[in-house]
Amino acid sequence: MANILISPSKYVQGAGELKKLGTYAAAYGKHALILISEGGYRRIGEQIKESFQGTDCSIDFDYFNGECSKNEINRLTAQMEEKGCDLVIGIGGGKIFDTAKAAAYHKGTPVLICPTIASTDAPCSALSVIYTDEGVFEEYLFLPANPNLVLMDSEIIAKSPVRLTVAGMGDALATYFEARACQRSQAQSCAGGRTTEAAMALAELCYNTLISEGIKAKVALEAGACTEAVEKIIEANTLLSGIGFESAGLAGAHAIHNGLTVLEECHSMYHGEKVAFGTIAQLVLENVPLEELEEVIFFCIEAGLPVTMEELGVVELTDEKVLAVAKAACAENDTLHNMPFEVTAETAAAAIKAADAYGHYYKGK
Repeated sequence: MANILISPSKYVQGAGELKKLGTYAAAYGKHALILISEGGYRRIGEQIKESFQGTDCSIDFDYFNGECSKNEINRLTAQMEEKGCDLVIGIGGGKIFDTAKAAAYHKGTPVLICPTIASTDAPCSALSVIYTDEGVFEEYLFLPANPNLVLMDSEIIAKSPVRLTVAGMGDALATYFEARACQRSQAQSCAGGRTTEAAMALAELCYNTLISEGIKAKVALEAGACTEAVEKIIEANTLLSGIGFESAGLAGAHAIHNGLTVLEECHSMYHGEKVAFGTIAQLVLENVPLEELEEVIFFCIEAGLPVTMEELGVVELTDEKVLAVAKAACAENDTLHNMPFEVTAETAAAAIKAADAYGHYYKGK
């Protein structure tokens, strides 16, 4: 099996870059379908329209229905067909990106991704996470290519709710530990091969950036300031984590996240918040040294990421609920099997229960 690294064709990050979206888009197509939420359109719709003035690319807007499901993807591809679009642009958050990427894949068009938040590593990847219309994880759709362009306007992202950027740190937190597990097990990554040294270096840089800059960025964002620490965290959440997870691999943390989607109580939590707890559970599975476990737990507590099931919305934690999460995480097609040892539903359940207990223990100190 070859060592493989993949990445978006172009990554642009800086204040005010959304004002240039039309100029960027004109290099990829003549008629773009823009997938955006209604709220996103109200906030920045006029700015997006202005960016296309004087370009050779026309646009149509379409409001996202809220879930990256097969029905929503099919609806969007039908809209592209009806309107003759040769380009799709996803503007907003992770599920919008995944839907836009999947629709572009099915229609054979370029795709541009423009996050207004830094809450996941979805923007850079050649992957769409497919859910049911009710929000339960269904499958991964692996795509033949990464987005043509990822455009991060840090000025807009800095104005988004701080909780979203913190959730992005939770998603990025898993990157190095899952990459390390996949390297040890020689698992095949999302890129279709074994990890490269470059991907491992980016994954480790991602973790180190979170530890050194994460709390500084959170405090700055709470003050309404877009500082150098904020810029570094946007890059860590998006580019470093995106390349790191995709070219090095996913393992326990994301599988446990997927397992948590079977609990209705968790549906109000963001992807990265569930991944953060999944990271702690993975480290418990690996029985890592206490110092490493404590560093991750203390970071989560200080950042405001969940370290207990109660913080994920599960007020009454039962053995039945824990086992249901563990069984879903151990599904045949999920990434828990990329761990460098066998994981069963029973051992996964034990790790989840212990992770919850550690969270309560350290929260009480």
